[in-house]
Amino acid sequence: MNNLVSGVTASQALIDRAIAERADALLVHHGYFWKGENPCVVGMKYRRLRALIENGISLIAYHLPLDAHPQLGNNAQLGLRFDLNNICVADEGGGKDLLFYSAMDRPLSPTQLADRIHTALDRPALHIAAERNEIVRVGWCSGGAQDFIEYAKDLNLDAFISGEVSEQTTHFARENNIHYFAAGHHATERYGVSALGEHIQNEFSLIHVNVDIDNPV
Repeated sequence: MNNLVSGVTASQALIDRAIAERADALLVHHGYFWKGENPCVVGMKYRRLRALIENGISLIAYHLPLDAHPQLGNNAQLGLRFDLNNICVADEGGGKDLLFYSAMDRPLSPTQLADRIHTALDRPALHIAAERNEIVRVGWCSGGAQDFIEYAKDLNLDAFISGEVSEQTTHFARENNIHYFAAGHHATERYGVSALGEHIQNEFSLIHVNVDIDNPV
């Protein structure tokens, strides 16, 4: 393998870019054949797989392992982008290995944390505000981990950041006095696959190109 293209989701647009780059492999966070989905290879899935096969491109996907990796994973990379130190990882419960958290050296106001997220991810987060005025202990988990706010409460966190938000997230955040920030599923999962691609490039002396296909979700 000489050329590697990486991206968050193996969409047709990303496959087209991989073909244009004459890639040998496509490295993604969201691949195909999810548990519980229709296994029939028809329609959109057929077109994508045909394009990969006809162009000799291997598809490599890492989902939860890429969220959890302590150096290259999405959550580790988010901690770096949020400029957080003293990072810990939940070692038990439903958030085990996936919920990262930090006790900051100095408190931030909710507005300051919102601004930091906006700057780090280049998009504003939806903020479900709590009553507390200072944030010291903050946790995060990329993607669709909004339900992990319950584990954030168990860890006595002042704020929790994830990608998505559900209707019940609002009520849980307000009633348990936890600031919640929905920063975007795609936006919070862009950096792990890029870091992994760079690592592979350095280890194996191949050409890596990271492609970010815009997704507002």
